[in-house]
Amino acid sequence: MNHINEALHQKISKLAISVDKLIDVTKEVGHDKLEITLGELRNQLEAPFTFVIVGEVKAGKSSFINALLDTDREICKVAPSPMTDTIQQIVYGTEEKIEIINPYLKKIFQPVEILKEIAIVDTPGTNTIVEHHQEITEKFIPYSDLIVFVFEAKNPYRQSSWEFFDYINAEWHRKIIFVLQQKDLLPEADLRINYNGVVEHAIKKGIENPNVFAVSAKLEQEDYHDISGFKEIRKYIGDNITGGKAPELKFQNNINTLLTISLKLDESMKTRIRQYELDVKFRTEIRELIDTQHIKTEKQITVLAENLLDSYDNITRQKLSDLEDGLSFMSVVKRSFSSIFGKESSLKEWLNTQAKDFELKLNTSLRDKLQNGIIDVAENIQTMGKLVDNKLRYSETILKNNDEIFADIAERRINVLKDLQQSFNQFMNKAENFYDEGMVSESSKMTPNLAAGGGVAIVGVILAAVAQGAVFDITGGVLTAVGVLFAGVTLGLNRSKVINKFEEEIVKGRGKMKDEVTEKLSDYTSRIKHKIEANFFEFDQMLDKEGLTIERVNKVQGEIRAELDGMK
Repeated sequence: MNHINEALHQKISKLAISVDKLIDVTKEVGHDKLEITLGELRNQLEAPFTFVIVGEVKAGKSSFINALLDTDREICKVAPSPMTDTIQQIVYGTEEKIEIINPYLKKIFQPVEILKEIAIVDTPGTNTIVEHHQEITEKFIPYSDLIVFVFEAKNPYRQSSWEFFDYINAEWHRKIIFVLQQKDLLPEADLRINYNGVVEHAIKKGIENPNVFAVSAKLEQEDYHDISGFKEIRKYIGDNITGGKAPELKFQNNINTLLTISLKLDESMKTRIRQYELDVKFRTEIRELIDTQHIKTEKQITVLAENLLDSYDNITRQKLSDLEDGLSFMSVVKRSFSSIFGKESSLKEWLNTQAKDFELKLNTSLRDKLQNGIIDVAENIQTMGKLVDNKLRYSETILKNNDEIFADIAERRINVLKDLQQSFNQFMNKAENFYDEGMVSESSKMTPNLAAGGGVAIVGVILAAVAQGAVFDITGGVLTAVGVLFAGVTLGLNRSKVINKFEEEIVKGRGKMKDEVTEKLSDYTSRIKHKIEANFFEFDQMLDKEGLTIERVNKVQGEIRAELDGMK
């Protein structure tokens, strides 16, 4: 026997490790109610097999317990009016004594033989209105081993008892037996009707082969043992619980309770996991939205650069043709002689005119294309911001801040989203978020006053000024280099050199314009994209933390279930 006790003690110690892991999980997810239940269960692992007696006030619970224990003493007080909301835990002791655990629980020690194997918990009535009755009764259910439902034999259909049955059966799947007490108060035929009614009612509620006993504590205590009904219930207890079976049954019940709690945690986590999955999907959609708009903007920048280059090529090609014709030997000689007699402009004046014409055509054509193209780029950036803002307004929330378990995480999530929406709205309405001092510093036409407007609309002004500045630099560079050559031209002797140098410079200018427009605008839009993404820093942190929590909980839950299944 000692060997068996020692082996069971080792198993209980192993079970305690699983309990501690589950407690850690409840702390991790913030499930205070289950954490308290597990703490109580942890303290009860080596307690005796526990009967919990439930039923309505005046159903005869106390009389039933006194008769079951078969002593001459009134262990549970029988009173004509409802007792206080105190739970009485009756356990074995070598001498009779009462210990007050707290205002709602007292422990009664009795030297009764059956209490060496079981403990009995007498609970307040399920229909009482005294504060704490239901609450403290429910606290004992999770670590009970057998629930004894005591009904008045003459009326076993009272609603409060069967509602409490539904709670026990659905929430904790406890082993339940039914007792019709005070059978002496009604005729045999009526008792049979009520007995069958309880059997049918229990079957409808999902109990297969319900155990129902009709008893009379009064007859039992008056020594009418053959007709009191207590022989049958004692036989059930002896066949199924006592006689050395109780400790192992208790151990297995604890395993099942822990499995139930583990499954409860899984169920309660489903909403939280679903919210996490929705938030990840929401965040992914925002990233994809931003990336899609950014790609569109990049394509628009490429198209804009190509349009500018087409215009640049057409104008430079035409000007190259003009120069080739105007610097031919005959044209130069003719213009030189004509200028002497004042009929035509001199070569130098003609070259100056060509330079001015070149600059005018370049700037007029490119400026128009830039302005039109940059409006499209700016609108795309504005659309990016508006789409994100709209997405934020309609993020799906299923985890409510009044959730019984996850109110804290729900409230944190709601606050993070609220802060995100507010900060993004402020971000969209501050022009300085889209104003780049470094990009516009070279343009004399750009002043801080241009940034006084609201929101992304100002991007168009900024980009136009930037791009325009870049084109002036390019055309100025080309014209300056060519102009120096033009000034040195005499009688067409350096025509080839001038033409070649012009071609060389317009190629350089082409490359410079392409690089500046593309790089500056791409860099600018990338920075706006990163600024938009930066608004999601706290939301991303929340998602990372939540993901790790869910991952840890799932991992530990898997370990716990494997341990418990191994001990069954």
